[in-house]
Amino acid sequence: MQEAIDFLSSKSPVFLEIIEKYGLPPIPKRPPGFETLVLLILEQQVSIDSAKATFLKIKAYKTCNPENMMLLSDEEFRNLGVSRQKTKYIKILAEAVLNKELDIEGLAFKTAKEVREELIKLKGIGNWTIDIYLMFCLQEPDLIPLGDIAVVNTIKELFDIHDKQEMETHAAQWSPYRSYAAYLLWHHYLTKRKRKITY
Repeated sequence: MQEAIDFLSSKSPVFLEIIEKYGLPPIPKRPPGFETLVLLILEQQVSIDSAKATFLKIKAYKTCNPENMMLLSDEEFRNLGVSRQKTKYIKILAEAVLNKELDIEGLAFKTAKEVREELIKLKGIGNWTIDIYLMFCLQEPDLIPLGDIAVVNTIKELFDIHDKQEMETHAAQWSPYRSYAAYLLWHHYLTKRKRKITY
């Protein structure tokens, strides 16, 4: 991690300022697999805390595996706090795993590009979900998730860049450690707002 921080600080001193002010960022880690993909679907467009509460309700109700998720009725999902749209996405994911269209374990042995090509085929799994899965579960070191509102808002705040294409161009200089840049941007965003998140 130190190597990444030294590199990023040499490119953009603002990263050093974040560390001096708020300390080192946590490196989010989640176990790869079906459960985490379900959690990521739940996290789309809502807070991590509210998604986690729903996820824990599902797990308390039934083991979160593809077989059980296929068997749960829409009404059961609704009672657990899952929207109709997200219920559909979870079922699409479960079906893909059961039909052997998706080998989640095999993703760990693929490149980031291959993982993206594999997951993007599934309705309900877009680039943000894939970025987070690659970063948190497969420890991909070089991604900047510009579908993430906190990352985008922090780049606007710290670098005064407001166009997504420009953000991508600017972030290219942080390669091969763009994921670490994202961890620092999240760290700044959350700590400044006195918010603590358990990944």
